[in-house]
Parts: sequence; structure tokens; C-alpha cells
Amino acid sequence: MTKPKVLISDKMDPNAARIFEERGCDVDVKPGMTPDELKAVIGQYDGLAIRSATKATKEILDAATNLKVIGRAGIGVDNVDIPYASSKGVVVMNTPFGNSITTAEHAIALIFAVARQIPAADAGTQAGTWPKNDFMGVELTGKTLGLIGAGNIGSIVASRALGLKMKVVAFDPFLTEERAIELGVEKADLDTLLGKADFITLHTPLTDQTRNILSAENLAKTRKGVRIVNCARGGLIDELALKDMLDSGHVAGAALDVFAQEPPAADHPLFGTRNFICTPHLGASTTEAQVNVALQVAEQMADYLVNGGVTNALNVPSLSAEEAPKLKPYMALAERLGSLVGQLAHGNLTEISIEREGAAAELSGKPIEAAVLCGLMKQYSDTVNMVNAPFLARERGLDVRSIRHERDGAYNTLLRVTVATSQGDRSVAGTLFGAENPRLVEIFGIGIEAELAGHMLYIVNQDAPGFIGRIGTLLGEHGINIGTFNLGRRQAGGEAVLLLSVDQAIPDEVVKAACAVEGVKMVKALAF
Repeated sequence: MTKPKVLISDKMDPNAARIFEERGCDVDVKPGMTPDELKAVIGQYDGLAIRSATKATKEILDAATNLKVIGRAGIGVDNVDIPYASSKGVVVMNTPFGNSITTAEHAIALIFAVARQIPAADAGTQAGTWPKNDFMGVELTGKTLGLIGAGNIGSIVASRALGLKMKVVAFDPFLTEERAIELGVEKADLDTLLGKADFITLHTPLTDQTRNILSAENLAKTRKGVRIVNCARGGLIDELALKDMLDSGHVAGAALDVFAQEPPAADHPLFGTRNFICTPHLGASTTEAQVNVALQVAEQMADYLVNGGVTNALNVPSLSAEEAPKLKPYMALAERLGSLVGQLAHGNLTEISIEREGAAAELSGKPIEAAVLCGLMKQYSDTVNMVNAPFLARERGLDVRSIRHERDGAYNTLLRVTVATSQGDRSVAGTLFGAENPRLVEIFGIGIEAELAGHMLYIVNQDAPGFIGRIGTLLGEHGINIGTFNLGRRQAGGEAVLLLSVDQAIPDEVVKAACAVEGVKMVKALAF
């Protein structure tokens, strides 16, 4: 079996390459490539490990014909076109916890620095002026810290601030009352936070909703004398408005580790502004953090490429290496059911429901849902996989519903896939035999047991004596060998289903000839 091939295109701890190799991957380390150089070689690789320098743009992704995963050693993925990567079937991972403590500590350091004007005091002292009377700082004890974003990093900042005897008010749309109590913070809306905080620190990703969250309008809502720290992402603060607020004295101090454009221009308006501190995006710049994120991204990517485990992915459900073997047969069943219903359904698809009952109901639904959509969407694209299938389904306006049943059924485990089309609903169901072998057990309300694999012929007919013989004779006359023969019917003499596997692709002329057989209502050649 060919080993997965990984490219490390940014400077990274050398132990990352060692982890890839130990876990069964071939790895090339080529930091500092130009976009054109990367574009020329990326087609050779299954995985791309990056930091912030490499830009995984549309052009790079188009050239990455074998790429399966991009791993970002760090949190921010502004340098990856995630929607386009999803459409190309590429998993995008980051390492959200490897540099959390480091970034949180840098935020605390800047809170101290802006409270006591440490950089300016240091510069004046080293210049020989001994500016003792020029600086009057403030204590942190008893002050209110406004936390915008209470995720992993924000929660660490909150714990450190509480240790400094600060009060913490947090704004985060995803923060529950229970979690706020657990953290020891007051949950508040943004306006309340702006009006209460003596210090504000930001710990949220840059999205359409958070861009310029500290706009000129919101900065005007803050208390006079507020101090602001941003170690999260550039673009969260209107930098020109912040400049005006510093000049007016409304904002007593600000410390930025990140800028909307990095590196910022040499004539950036904030440079030289009184009570302004900045650092060159050092939030994750500690020896420990650099090692942690490099090792973590290598472990995650190797786990995915070798074992199928998905951790910290931004565009596909997480699936641990322990879960992957257990889910693998279910995902195979789900993909085949999706493929079957996709090949047999007529009319425009508008909705798909995926039902799990028995043992299947205890499993994670998202990977199974993605597998069903993968099988279904293969009717529309030959490059579909479980990463881009949900993307393609959304693109086509398909409403997807996942339903979990706790009821006991005829089978120990069961998956049912139903599609709604402009010509009615179509439903198929399957189970596992021996915990590993996928089997179809129902098709459009008719019970039938069949293995879905290879080339198959699906026939709907009127149940009548001699029909099976006529079909067998027809296939024999065309030199087509039958592998398995599976039958089902609603009732004696009623509508029946014949599903048989053959050893080769079925030519169109055979399908047409089968349609002409007495009693046949429908014929469809299938492939899995």
C-alpha cells in the first residue's frame, strides 16, 4: 500500500516530520516556497501542513489534485479558502488548543503593560531621562475586565483575571448561564459589557458578525478611561476609530498584537500614538506553543490519512480513530443506500431524511449523514467525497434531515434513507450482518435481501410464473453472467422487485431488451 505523502510548507518544529514518518507517512519539508513553486508541486501530496505563511488559495487548491487534508498548526485559518477546500473535498484542520495558554498569557501581559505604560516607561528610562513623574498607572485589583469571546482562550484569560482579583463580564453568543457560573463570570450582552468594563480584551474569531465589533459606534459606548487589548484577530477593531479615541483620551490605552493588515504599513496611523502599545503577532510565540501546535497538527493529519480519524476539523464532523473502525461499516452501508436511492429516484430531489434505529441510533449521526450524501451526490459529480457532499447538497438546495429512533425494530440495527422528489417519495433501508457486512433489506416498501456491490440490474415487474427464467435467458443470450439473484414482492401476483448482480457493466441494449420482456415495468442498470 502506498504511503500518504505530506508536504510541510512552512517553518515548523522538526519533530512534526518525525511524527508523520513514525505514523506511516512520507514527508517533504519545503518552507519558503513561492505560490508558483507550491502550485507546481502540490499535486503530488495527500496532505499539506502549514502555519500562517502559506496561502491555500483557489489556485493552489485547483492544482492540488490529490490533496485530502490541510492542517494549520495554530488557530487562525484566514490563509485557507475553507469554502473552496470543502467544495474540492479537502478536510481543513487547525490546532485550537496548542497555543491557548500562550495566547492567553500574552493578553494578560499586555493588560499589565497598558495598565502601567511599561513600554514607554522602559524607553524613557533607557534613554536616560528617568521619567518617574510621567507615568501614573492603575491597579488591576477590583477592576472589571470585559471579555469579548469566552471560548478556550477567553476562559483561560478569565481564570487568570479572577486570580488577579478582577471582576469579569463576558459577552459570547454561545456562552450558557451554566458555563458562565462555572467560569465565575457575569454573562452580559455587548452593550452592557461596553458600559461596565475598565479593560476590554477580545478573544473571538474574525467573521462577518465580529468584523469591527469594536466599531466607532461601539467604542463610543465604552466608559471613559477604558483600556483595550486585542490578541485575537486583526479586523475586530476599527483601527482609525481607535486612534481617534486614544487622541481624545476617551480610551486611556490600547495594546494590539494583531492588525487588520499584517504586517501593518510603516506609516500606520496608530504608530506613535500616545498610550498605544503593539507587538508583532506574538500571541503564540513561545517555545512551548510552537512545539505543541506542530506536534498536534502532525498527529491529527497522520491520524486522518492513515486511520480515517478526524480531529479539530473545520468543515467535516470530528471522528476519532477509535470511532472510525466502528463507524466504517455503517458509513459503507450509508453510502450504498444513498447511491441506490440516488440512482433510482426520479424527478427533482427536494428533501432527504436519514433515520437511524437500534444500534445505529447510538452512533454519531453526522458521519453517517455525510456518507449518505456522498453516495447520493455521486450522481451529480464524479469527484464527490464525504467532505464536499454536504457542501454540494446545500449548493443544490437539498433539505437534509437526520432522525434518531429509540424504538426496537425487526433488525438489531437499521438505516433508512428517504428522498422526496417532484414525483413522490422513495425509501430504502439496510442493516449490517455480522456487524460488518452491509445489506439492503427493503426497497420502496418491498422486503428484499441483497448485497449492494459492483454492477447490478434492478427490475420492477408483475409477479408471474416464468418471469425469472425469461430474464435469465435474456442475460445468457447476451453473455452476461449472474452473480446473485435477489427477489422481493408486495404480494403474490402483485408488484415484484428483482435485484441481481452481474460480472460486468450492463450495455444499454441489454437494458432495452429487458424492458421489452413481458411483465416488466422498469429496468435500471446500477453501479456501486
